[in-house]
Amino acid sequence: MIPLSLPHLAGNEWKYVKDCLDTGWVSSAGAYVTRFEQLVADFAGVKYGVACVNGTSGLHLTVHMHGVTLGDRLLVPNITFIASANAASYTYADPIFVDVDPDTWQWDLDLLEAFLTDDCERRDDGYTYEKGTDKPIKAAMPVHVLGNMCDMPRLVALCDKFNLICIEDASESLGSYYDGKHSGGFGQMGVFSFNGNKTITTGGGGVIVTDDEALAKRAKHLTTQAKADPDTYYHDEIGFNYRLVNVLAAIGVAQMEQLPDFLVAKKRMDAYYREHLAGVGDLRFQYIPDAVDSNCWLFTLSSARQAELLKTLQTNAVIARPFWMPMNQLPMFVDKRYVSTHDHSRRVHAESLSIPSSVNITEAQQAEVVRLLRSVF
Repeated sequence: MIPLSLPHLAGNEWKYVKDCLDTGWVSSAGAYVTRFEQLVADFAGVKYGVACVNGTSGLHLTVHMHGVTLGDRLLVPNITFIASANAASYTYADPIFVDVDPDTWQWDLDLLEAFLTDDCERRDDGYTYEKGTDKPIKAAMPVHVLGNMCDMPRLVALCDKFNLICIEDASESLGSYYDGKHSGGFGQMGVFSFNGNKTITTGGGGVIVTDDEALAKRAKHLTTQAKADPDTYYHDEIGFNYRLVNVLAAIGVAQMEQLPDFLVAKKRMDAYYREHLAGVGDLRFQYIPDAVDSNCWLFTLSSARQAELLKTLQTNAVIARPFWMPMNQLPMFVDKRYVSTHDHSRRVHAESLSIPSSVNITEAQQAEVVRLLRSVF
């Protein structure tokens, strides 16, 4: 069996976890949590990191912290993992889904700008409203799909123009840069995920990053149930049990030590597929703009024969996965607004397929994946 994306635990993971067990520091307090937070923040080029139990909790917390509430609008790409849209729903806000670019699979910024300019209006309170409604559009959540990125300086400029909070769903993009600036550092806050299939993992976990000290302090406060006084158990607002535990952070520290080598391996994997599958049938690859240095997290290709390719791989014990279903096609979101002219999301979903991309995938394994894909054509 050739897996899709397994974690690679070849460093100090056992040593650091044993240290947690030997000392008894296994819960949400402990030196590894602080160390992991700072390692991620430093790598991403931002000042502060706040660890949380997973990327989803981080997205929820950042949306909550910026006052997004009942009936408010939150802009989200239509192609994303569902956590991005759920972050809006957790605060009882309404997501507005915007179609993606057919080549990069990131937000179509031309479409987004046209929507904000033609279908929305700034009012005296400073907020931008969808015309015909009394609810403001509070935030925009770019998603760095597969480690690629849209034109982030342009997006930030749009957010400034229309007074939108920019919260980056950087779950898949640790190690990705736009014009030399790391993902997660463009908006007010960004969130990374460390699920088991990510480039580095803590099993489950996330880190919120920001350059704003006040936001970082409040995020840490809220992840620990907003406990203002641990001795008297005085809590000063509604908080959440979202703190990452020390034993998982210990794994994260060991993984961060290996991240530069992991990124080299990912780029080698990506280059191999692009070279050996170029010109095969109707296969197309995600376009990476010149300004983007992608972390090459999960190699995904596109073909009108997606179903046949998937069946061939699965029959031969190769794990592959179709892309996420567009958000506007899910039952809980079908009545939400979808901004689109050509519905590129539908085609991206119908034709895309993610193939084995583990950090430690061997050339022989990649050669077998290539052989099977070529055999279909």
